[in-house]
Amino acid sequence: MTQVLYLVRMDVHLPADLSAAEAEDVKQREKSYSQALQRDGRWRELWRVVGEYANYSVFDVAGNDELHEILSGLPLFPYMAITVIPLAAHPSRIDVPGSGHVHIE
Repeated sequence: MTQVLYLVRMDVHLPADLSAAEAEDVKQREKSYSQALQRDGRWRELWRVVGEYANYSVFDVAGNDELHEILSGLPLFPYMAITVIPLAAHPSRIDVPGSGHVHIE
């Protein structure tokens, strides 16, 4: 199966009338869901945006349908603005998977 990488920005906007208990519940369910996807390798990277309730993530999935299923399954999905960018390998990258090259800092 061919895997596709996606860069995804997720901005969370919890409603002001959401109780603290409801907010905590949805955040805990989100954490469990996202960590399961990280463990199985489909949610490859997760980075917080400094000063915002937002993140950038890299997903490694079979395609658009699988990514949509994952994103729409997020407990915080109803409260998110999501931007998806499909990624392709850059020819100048020295650590292209399968190339045998190693990333040099």
